[in-house]
Amino acid sequence: MTELPSGWTTAEIGELLLGITAGKNLKCEERPPLAHERGVIKVSAVTWGTFDASQSKTFPRSFEPAPDTAIKAGDFLFSRANTLELVGAVVMVKKDHPNLFLSDKVLRLDLPTELKPWLLVYLRSLEGRRKLGAVSSGNQMSMRNIGQSSLKSVSIPIPPLNEQCRIVEKIEAMFDEIDKGVEGLQTARTTLGLYRQSLLKSAFEGRLTADWRARNADKLEARDTLIARIQKERDTRYKAALDAWQDALAEWRAAGEKVKKPAKPKRPKDFVGSAKIPSGLTVPVPEEWLTLAMSDLGQTTGGLTKNQKRNALHLKAKYLRVANVYSNRLELDEIMEIGVTEEELVKTSLVTGDLLFVEGNGSIEQIGRVAIWNGSIPKITHQNHLIRFSADGILLSRFALYFMMSPVGRKLIEAQASSTSGLHTLSISKIEGLPVPICSPAEQAEIVRRLDARLEAADGLEAEIDAAVTRAIALRQSILKKAFSGYLVPQDPDDEPAAALLDRIKAERMKSPKTTRRKALA
Repeated sequence: MTELPSGWTTAEIGELLLGITAGKNLKCEERPPLAHERGVIKVSAVTWGTFDASQSKTFPRSFEPAPDTAIKAGDFLFSRANTLELVGAVVMVKKDHPNLFLSDKVLRLDLPTELKPWLLVYLRSLEGRRKLGAVSSGNQMSMRNIGQSSLKSVSIPIPPLNEQCRIVEKIEAMFDEIDKGVEGLQTARTTLGLYRQSLLKSAFEGRLTADWRARNADKLEARDTLIARIQKERDTRYKAALDAWQDALAEWRAAGEKVKKPAKPKRPKDFVGSAKIPSGLTVPVPEEWLTLAMSDLGQTTGGLTKNQKRNALHLKAKYLRVANVYSNRLELDEIMEIGVTEEELVKTSLVTGDLLFVEGNGSIEQIGRVAIWNGSIPKITHQNHLIRFSADGILLSRFALYFMMSPVGRKLIEAQASSTSGLHTLSISKIEGLPVPICSPAEQAEIVRRLDARLEAADGLEAEIDAAVTRAIALRQSILKKAFSGYLVPQDPDDEPAAALLDRIKAERMKSPKTTRRKALA
C-alpha cells in the first residue's frame, strides 16, 4: 500500500455513513410525472457527476411515499444497481425536487456535510470507480449490484479537513479550465460537421466545380449526348451479361447438364430518363446536369436471407452484415460465414465499387447509410438487410456515395424509407427510385477529387480534436492522482489531522437517531 501523506488516514465508507435512505420497489408508470404528480427516479437519473431529474417514473396514485425520501438540495445520491460502467455512480443534487423520491436502487448516502465534496471527488475518480466496480456483483453483460456490506468495506483516503477543502477547490478550478477547453473542442467538432454538409451541398448544386465547368465549357457534353452514353452503357452491360451466360450455358451442356441450368440475366428495366422527386423536396443542379432514377444508372439487387437450412449447405462464404456497414466506412474486424449455393455465390458476390445501403434501422437517421465495397475480401457476399447497387460505367460510385451523404441525398433517402404504417425501411424498388444527379464522368471525377481532399483534411482535424479530448481526460486523471497522493496543493502542518476528524464523525454517529430509514443494498 502507498504511504499516506502526513496527517492523512484511511477509513472505510461504513465508518463515515450516518445512514442510508431508500425508497420502495414499486411497479410505476413508465413516464415522467406531470406537474401535479409524484414520481421515483430511475437508475438512468444518476451518472458520474450528472443528475437528470427527467429520468423518472410516475408513482401509482394510491401510493404515499415517505416524506424523508423526497429528493432535496445537497443529497448525496448513489446508484447501487446499474451497468458495470455506471454502478456506484454518485452525484450531489443542486436543488429541491419535492415531487421526486428515492427508489430502491438510487439511494441517499447520509454523510457528514463537510465530507461530501471530498467523497464526491474521490468516488468519481478512476481510482474510486474501480473500487466500487470491484465490489459489485452480477452478470458482466447486464445489471450489477453493490451490497450494503460491500459498499461499507470500500476504503477511502482521508486528508485533514482544511486540506480537503484546498484540494477540492484546486480540482474544481483546474477542471473548469479543462471543461472550457473541451467545450471549445466540441464546438470545433460541430463546426466541422457543418462544414462537411456545406461542402457536399455545394458539390451537388454545382458550385464546387463552377470554375472547372467554365474552363472546360467546350468539352462539356450536351444533355442528349449524355443520355445516349448512359443508354449505350446499359446496353453494353446487358450484352456482356448475356455473353457470359451463353458461355456458362455451353459449359453446362458440355458437362452433361448434370447441375442446375445457368439462369439467364434479366433485361434491365426500361430507361425512364427522369426521376420522381418526392413532394416538398428539390434536387437543385446546374442546367447542364441531369437528375435520373438510380434504375437508369445501374442494377439494384438484394442479398442472402439467413435461415437454418443454410447450415446444411456444403459451400460456405464470407458475408457482410449491417454491423459491417456505416456511413462511408466499413468495419471488417468481424466477418462471419454463411452457407450458399454456387448459383447464389455467383449472383450475390460483391464487386469493388458496389454501393451497400442499410435496409432498415430503429433510427431514421441510420436508415440508408451507405458505403462502398473496397474489394479487400475476395468472393464475399452480403445479407438481405444490405441492398447492393452496382453502377453502370457512367456513374462513379464515389460520386453517388457522396450525394447520398449530402443534405439533399439524406432527405431523399428518408423520404423513400417512410411509409404510412410508421415503419421506416428501404427496399430494392425504393433504391431504384432514388433520384441522383448525373453529369459527365469527367466532372464527376473532378468533384470526387475535390471532395476527397477536403473531407480528408476535415477528418484529420477531427482526429486531432479527438486526440485533444483524450488528452483532457488523461489530464483529469493525472490531476486526481496527484490529489490523492498529497501533491496537488501544499500541506499545512498546522491542519488538524484527519484522525481527529474521524473521531468527531464517530462521536456524531453514536448520537445519530436509530430511526434513520435504512434498506439493505442487496
